[in-house]
Amino acid sequence: MSKTLSVSSFNLILYTAQQKGANYDLLCQKVGLTPSMLQNPDARLPITQVQKLWKEAVVMTGDPHLALHLGESINTIGVGILAYVMMHCPTLGKALEKLCLYQDIVCDGSKTTMTIEDDLVYLNLSQLSEDLIYPYYAFESELSIYFSAMKGMIGNYLPLKAVHFNYPQYIAIEEYYRIFQTENIVFNSHFTGMVFEKKHLATPILNANPSLFSLFEIHAQEILSNLKSNTSIAEKVKKEILLELKGEEPTLLKIAKNLGIGVRSIQMKLKEEGVTFQQLLDDIRKNLATKHLKEGKLSTTDIAYLLGYSEPSVFFRSFKKWTGQTPTFYRKLA
Repeated sequence: MSKTLSVSSFNLILYTAQQKGANYDLLCQKVGLTPSMLQNPDARLPITQVQKLWKEAVVMTGDPHLALHLGESINTIGVGILAYVMMHCPTLGKALEKLCLYQDIVCDGSKTTMTIEDDLVYLNLSQLSEDLIYPYYAFESELSIYFSAMKGMIGNYLPLKAVHFNYPQYIAIEEYYRIFQTENIVFNSHFTGMVFEKKHLATPILNANPSLFSLFEIHAQEILSNLKSNTSIAEKVKKEILLELKGEEPTLLKIAKNLGIGVRSIQMKLKEEGVTFQQLLDDIRKNLATKHLKEGKLSTTDIAYLLGYSEPSVFFRSFKKWTGQTPTFYRKLA
């Protein structure tokens, strides 16, 4: 299965674009949808279609910071079952735990995790789908929504120590300062996410109702269970490959350990689905390589390292095998 975004979240992007001057019907037409196809809030749309929407919406609105503006243009604590679960948690910390647990209900193309180090909380975002060819739109919209939602839940801005992005700065930085209310905006970081002091996790959620929390969480568990039951072993392996692809080549042994499944069992299940581990790894590397080459922000040597190749020459040979072209020649044509 392809990674997907909920229709309700897709509609939030459409709504924000419309508020910024985009023609709703024309925007739907450009991404191959009709308004009637967006009426079912439980429906899902592929990440590829969401990426096309972002590109068209930015062009149509003329707003390069559109993703950042998503959080402040909508009522983030009144949308969807995940929001209902969070807004009826007793504390901010518990709400963020539920966000990490149930995020797939909204989008399974990225992953939100929370870690605590030296009295600092790191709310991290990582990419799980190679279809996220414009990850900055996804990450910046998610972080702006999270930040706005937390303000709505606790009744005040959460003071951030920093906001990090694991890609280069590509537009004016001043709007990031305004949106996140911090001067510490870091690009080209080793992660994407927000950092704040641990003490804020104990902040109570305003108007939380424990009885409603239980009701909404049961519904969230049912939705998440249905989503996970439709995930093939190939999709699970691809997800782990993306998580492990950080400067070294992921091995089947490591992926099997992460999934808690034996190597031979994974090989047999992948065979039943008509693919091999190497095919999945090559497909992900090819898609990421072509994306990075088209963006033009990284050198071919940097790309080779990011994709886990020990030598750039090995990457060059692999890329030519996939496309019939060298990375340098492909970049010139892109």
